[in-house]
Amino acid sequence: MNLLLEGFRWILDPAHYGGANGIDTRLVEHLAISGFILVVAAVIAIPIGFLIGHTGRGRTFAVGLSGGVRALPTLGFIAILALSIGIGLEAPIIALVVLAIPSILAGAYSGFEAVDRRTIDAARAVGMTELQIVRRVEIPLGLPLLIGGLRSASLQVIATATLADYVGGGGLGHFIFLGLQTNDYPQMLAGSILVVALALLSEGVFSIIQRLVVPAGVSAGRPNDVRARSPRSRAALG
Repeated sequence: MNLLLEGFRWILDPAHYGGANGIDTRLVEHLAISGFILVVAAVIAIPIGFLIGHTGRGRTFAVGLSGGVRALPTLGFIAILALSIGIGLEAPIIALVVLAIPSILAGAYSGFEAVDRRTIDAARAVGMTELQIVRRVEIPLGLPLLIGGLRSASLQVIATATLADYVGGGGLGHFIFLGLQTNDYPQMLAGSILVVALALLSEGVFSIIQRLVVPAGVSAGRPNDVRARSPRSRAALG
């Protein structure tokens, strides 16, 4: 408990703000790294996921590939890339993009697959083209699951981006690795607390967005009370 309080004291100490190694500077670095990785992963994964979800082709391959990628040891992958392309941000960015793609890909094609096929058939029956079906039917209805994939990916990236400093990439991991080297446990704990707080903030933001993107018609069609009553209860009520 005392060590936890020391970690919070370290965070609240004004001496640890400002400059190249200040908390504010490292926090901005961590946000920039995580945001850039999510954008790159989304640009790669979302179109592929939409294609798989709309056509139904390649799903087995995508699931197998995603499972294989998730099994990769991230720190080892970063270290191998760093040895190949050099120390800096390039290695952790490539490794974390690879880590983020499976969750976003799964959210993209699962959102399309969750759309009732009768809705798709009805859209075709009224004369919609395949592109119109994607834009006006499948994307709006599948958006909550896509945001769920982004939500999961953001948690993974924010937590794992601490490893970026292992190869000189910066971010909040700097406090963890520096504290480990100098046996400064309050600094290590402070870095961990900051990462956890940032991950929880991301979770909250994406949770709100996920609720907001549910189409109004879908929300209006949900029953207020989904609990099923037993036949005995109905009989008792007459």
